[in-house]
Parts: sequence; C-alpha cells; structure tokens
Amino acid sequence: MPSGSNPKREREYLALKTEFKKDHRYPGREEEVAARIVNKQRKRAGETKAS
Repeated sequence: MPSGSNPKREREYLALKTEFKKDHRYPGREEEVAARIVNKQRKRAGETKAS
C-alpha cells in the first residue's frame, strides 16, 4: 500500500487480499488486484494528491 493510506484502507487491502487467496481468485496476483481496488477507492474519495 502507498505510504499515504490511512488505517481503514490498510484493513480493506488486507481483507481483500485474504479473501482473494481464500477463494482462489486472481492466482498469483491477489496483492496487485487488492491494491488496485483500494487505490481506486482512495482516488474516488479524494484521498490522493491532485496532479
């Protein structure tokens, strides 16, 4: 996870990652997909730096 993420986003990332591993979804890419989902949520909520 990026250094600017808050604890809530960290928990969401870990929950998604473990869920994907448990369900055998995205084999070998669980961390990448979970990070992309959380980063997309952060962007929509305005939690990232604007360019």
